[in-house]
Amino acid sequence: MSVRCVWEHNGADTLLWAVNFVGAYTRGASLDEALRKMPREINSYITWAGGPIPDIVEIEIEEESACDLCVRDADSDVLFTREKVPLTRVEYEDLKSLALKSARDFQNLYDSIPDPERPLSPARETFYGPVPRTAEEMYRHTKSVNAYYFGEIGVRADNEGTIFACRKRGFEALEAQPDFLHNSVTEGSYGEYWSLRKLLRRFIWHDRIHGRALYRTATRAFGETTVANPFRF
Repeated sequence: MSVRCVWEHNGADTLLWAVNFVGAYTRGASLDEALRKMPREINSYITWAGGPIPDIVEIEIEEESACDLCVRDADSDVLFTREKVPLTRVEYEDLKSLALKSARDFQNLYDSIPDPERPLSPARETFYGPVPRTAEEMYRHTKSVNAYYFGEIGVRADNEGTIFACRKRGFEALEAQPDFLHNSVTEGSYGEYWSLRKLLRRFIWHDRIHGRALYRTATRAFGETTVANPFRF
C-alpha cells in the first residue's frame, strides 16, 4: 500500500501527514523518525476507521512545506495542494462521517476516565500555553477548536454541549450554505489558509493527537483495563 504524505517541518522537527488517510500523522525530531512511525500509525488508523490492514506500507512524500512554527508541539498551518480541489457529495459524507465518529470516540474515551480531575502529566508550556493535564482539561481543549475551525471557513458554530453535539451542529450550519462543496480557500486567522478539506483533516487529527495523549497518560494512571481505547492506539 502506498501512503502519500506531506512533510511539514521547521528545520528538522517534522509533522508528516498521510494525504490518503485523512487525519493520520506522525511527528519526529527528524524526517527519518517520523517516517519510521508511519506504518504503525496507518495500521492504527485503518483499524479505527475500518478496512484491510496492509502487509507493506510504502511512503511517498509528494509535497513539502517549510514553516517557522513550533512543529515539535504540533503547531501547523499547511494547506495541502490536494485540499484546494472541490469535494463530491460522497467524499464529503465519508469524511464527515469519520469526523463525527472521531468526536464520538473521543467522548467515549473521556467518559471512561474514572477521575477526570486528576492530573495525569507534569506541568509544561507550549506555544498555545499550558499543556492540559487532566482528562477534563484535555476534553475541554479538544472541544474548544470547534467554533474556531468552522469560523475559519466562514461558518458560525459554538462549543456548547458535548464534542459530538457541537461538531454535528457545525456541519449542519455548513450544509445550509450554498455551494459548500466547492471547497473555497479562505484566509483565516493569523494569515493561515483554510478549506473544507483542511477542516475535516484538522478535526480528525486534533482528536487523534489529544486522544493519544489522553489514552497514554490515563492508562498509566488507571490501567489499560479501565480506560477505553476506541481509537485503537
